[in-house]
Amino acid sequence: MSGPLKGLEVIEMAGIGPGPLAGQLLADLGADVIVIDRAEAPADKTDVNRRGKRSVFLDLKSEEGRSTAQALINRAGIVIEGFRPGVMERLGLGPDDLDETVIFGRITGWGQDGPLSQSAGHDINYLGLTGALAAMGTVDNPPPPPLNLVADYGGGTMFLLLGILAAVFERQTSGKGQVVDAAMVDGVSAMMGLFHTFKARGAWSENRASNLLDGGAPFYRCYRTKDDLFMSVGPLEPQFFALLLEKAGLPAEHSVDQNDPATWAERAELYAQAFASKTQAEWSGIFSGTDACVAPVLSMDEAASHPHMAARQTLVEVDGVLQAAPAPRFSRSKPTGINTPKAMGGDTAAIRRALHEAPKSE
Repeated sequence: MSGPLKGLEVIEMAGIGPGPLAGQLLADLGADVIVIDRAEAPADKTDVNRRGKRSVFLDLKSEEGRSTAQALINRAGIVIEGFRPGVMERLGLGPDDLDETVIFGRITGWGQDGPLSQSAGHDINYLGLTGALAAMGTVDNPPPPPLNLVADYGGGTMFLLLGILAAVFERQTSGKGQVVDAAMVDGVSAMMGLFHTFKARGAWSENRASNLLDGGAPFYRCYRTKDDLFMSVGPLEPQFFALLLEKAGLPAEHSVDQNDPATWAERAELYAQAFASKTQAEWSGIFSGTDACVAPVLSMDEAASHPHMAARQTLVEVDGVLQAAPAPRFSRSKPTGINTPKAMGGDTAAIRRALHEAPKSE
């Protein structure tokens, strides 16, 4: 393994969603990530979140399995888990059961405490409590689920990674680990700083699709094209908006009162008619390379072949599976390639042997 995180060891308790993505992103950047699996299974090349990781099968209900897990976590110094609060403690793998140097990354929707901490939930539920979901969609329909990118991965995975790496940095001074409580409700709320600012300034309405960034503005939304595809439109700045008007053949005088909400509904209809007059390919040709902030809305299959995405090799095919290349990119300490997922438990013998032969020193 190579990359900026080479030398970092992480234990990941097998789970779903945010935790596995966190482990994948760390492994992508060179960390040695070992998944503790509670079952064995053949390798699945389509399980992208398992790429670059090793796997050990342990029966955590047995004393031998628990002691091996403890030794692996203490040796690595970092563990990621996404169980309900208290599960790791009942397994004998809680923070108090481990060395004081261990960084304990806990990723949940509700957090480690609070009235809902023991309740089940998913991305849409956590998002619902933050005020973010209520701001999405159109006024005449229920808020739409924005995939599970916002709470699970934006408010969850990314804040878990931030917390872990911050704790690693702090440990260099204190010599001690700590618990990182990465709650999706906290992470999403932290991402809403701009909208909290808008509200504090009286510049945000609770009515969906009536604001600058929620589809209310005719210059920040998606439009259907002649061939029933879509273009994304987002020229917020006056000079970019002027280019949109010019390239789309829309009235130049709209620049004068671009940000007047009283004009938005009527103009949205006019802009919709304009975009419906040409195909997505035609509009893409008109706007490509300009500062009008207009781009096609592509499917996952189409994204990889877009000239810009292809030039950067943002999406790559590994063993027949399309997936993202490691991100972000580094000028010197570049990760080398993508290792396909291994079998669950496929590294058990080697990991046990290494643990026995070279235990981590205190």
